[in-house]
Amino acid sequence: MTELPHLIKHAEAMAEIAARTAMSYFRGALGIEIKADESPVTQADKAVEAELRAYLEAMFPEHGIFGEEEGMDDKDSPHLWVIDPIDGTRSFLSGHPLFGFLLAHLIDGKPEIGVIGMPALGEIMIGVRGHGAQLNGAPIRASDQTNLDQAVLYINEGEKLYSDHPGVFDRLMQSGQTRRMAYDCYPHALLAMGHVDAVIDYDLQPYDFLAVSVVIEAAGGVMTDWSGDPLTMESDGRVISAATPELHEQMLNMVKN
Repeated sequence: MTELPHLIKHAEAMAEIAARTAMSYFRGALGIEIKADESPVTQADKAVEAELRAYLEAMFPEHGIFGEEEGMDDKDSPHLWVIDPIDGTRSFLSGHPLFGFLLAHLIDGKPEIGVIGMPALGEIMIGVRGHGAQLNGAPIRASDQTNLDQAVLYINEGEKLYSDHPGVFDRLMQSGQTRRMAYDCYPHALLAMGHVDAVIDYDLQPYDFLAVSVVIEAAGGVMTDWSGDPLTMESDGRVISAATPELHEQMLNMVKN
């Protein structure tokens, strides 16, 4: 039984499990390791992913799983769950509450369900392609902003952008009515809720953006790579989120070299 309502129910259950487990570690004593890419990983990251993998093995043993900590399993299935157990480990380990949990469900390679959980805030956003998005059960919708000059713009991973794409960074710093420097998934979540109009992000992995893309698009927004192409497991990790197609087009022009 794998129709959408059934999958959504289990996605919600996993968001609640992830929140409980993450909060049991938050602002506590954390064992921290540094991965090969020099990013940190905590006991909490591993514990959340392990719990969710166990849940999926019990409920959907035939489905594939791709998680940040343990990678891809070798199951040949049209159904794939993509897990980021703690999106924003640096925030988490420093006691900052804007870390998230991300879960996407792909069918035949296409993201159909996306979950953004914010455990410390008590927020769970769920988007279903073609069926809208909700925050804690209430509908959410992106803004109708079409003018970049009047937009609330968030710049994620600003130091990486400054280092690798200084021209793009300079243009961003002269754009928008309000600009904020940020990290991780919450700026994109704020866009889905209608509080932020555009977000640029950089150097992401599929578990960082697939769930987010479903929530944003289900809320009426647009999220693509820097070339304007849909996000997939093969995308290069450079993304743009925007509340409207008009604003998205202006953001795409911004990143052209």
